[in-house]
Amino acid sequence: MKVKDADILIVPGYTNSGPEHWQTRWQQKLSTARRVEQAEWSKPVREDWTQRLANAVNEAERPVVIVAHSLGVPTLIHALPMLTRPVAGAFLVAPPDVANPAIRPKHLMTFGPYPRDPLPFPSIVASSSNDPFCALEVAEDIAAAWGSLFVHAGEAGHINADSGYGPWPEGSMAFANFMTRLEG
Repeated sequence: MKVKDADILIVPGYTNSGPEHWQTRWQQKLSTARRVEQAEWSKPVREDWTQRLANAVNEAERPVVIVAHSLGVPTLIHALPMLTRPVAGAFLVAPPDVANPAIRPKHLMTFGPYPRDPLPFPSIVASSSNDPFCALEVAEDIAAAWGSLFVHAGEAGHINADSGYGPWPEGSMAFANFMTRLEG
């Protein structure tokens, strides 16, 4: 699938993705990409976030490809029952361990636990070995349950601008390769 043939939905996590974040850079470069905006980025409410994502998917005119980071990942997973249009694929980066009682801020746990059913579309889960929000083994387990291809991003922190991943060229190449494998 080519970018021009898809509605690419950028789904940021807690506090949104700032101007240097790879999601923002991809949104600026991908002609059909748009961000799923949330009313409250710093006090996420699962029902509100999932409804906004479901609305964006259901209103799409082309096949939908999701690019979710951090809290955007459980937002997608919990929105699945609300979708009336199929998703062509999902690129899921740095899913947080929302079942871990040590996660901060604590209200992020309201997005857990993750359903463990296989996803009804092709997906990639990318995670790092030193993500402060999710142990690598947890991310690998989640990916396996969902039937997702797991990509180990090395020691990349939370794979965000604070961890030095503004441009993230390796991610861009992995996403481009993923897009070529999707069917519209």
